[in-house]
Amino acid sequence: MPRIILFNKPFRVLSQFTDPDGRATLADYFSLPHFRAAGRLDYDSEGLLLLTDDGRLQQRIANPAQKMWKTYLVQVEGEVSVEALERLAAGVTLKDGATLPARVRAVDAPALWPRDPPVRARKSVPDSWLEIAIREGRNRQVRRMTAAVNLPTLRLVRTRVGDWSLGDLAPGEYCEETVHLPQRAGR
Repeated sequence: MPRIILFNKPFRVLSQFTDPDGRATLADYFSLPHFRAAGRLDYDSEGLLLLTDDGRLQQRIANPAQKMWKTYLVQVEGEVSVEALERLAAGVTLKDGATLPARVRAVDAPALWPRDPPVRARKSVPDSWLEIAIREGRNRQVRRMTAAVNLPTLRLVRTRVGDWSLGDLAPGEYCEETVHLPQRAGR
């Protein structure tokens, strides 16, 4: 049976096991020779990263054609307007084309672990929080989407991928689950 690891990737950790530049990687947290990341999470993003020992499951999770929802808590610089929410929900145009519609809403500041180093605070500029769910996986997509509506991202934490949730895992912690995949016809 396929196995999956739910990992709370800390800030400034690569979503891979090696780095020629000596940055922190997954290998600093565990040794899982048969597991591969199912999708990516940017070096400067935090939260849920899935790893699996099954290529079919990895493809199902990571392949944009599957349109699996990924949910993020996003701290942005500025006050969120109704117009910005509507634009994000409808899909925004980026340099590589229009995004699919997103699920988006303003939320109160969540109870998260402190980030090291902390997010910069500017006394003259407020910050706000959004919950954004997307079905694509373009490079730095959420950051580019918030920038397109003049709300630069300060902190990005992925909380959910499909049915898998970060739960109460602290940064650097992980847990393992067994996955029951439907059988293909003719197998």
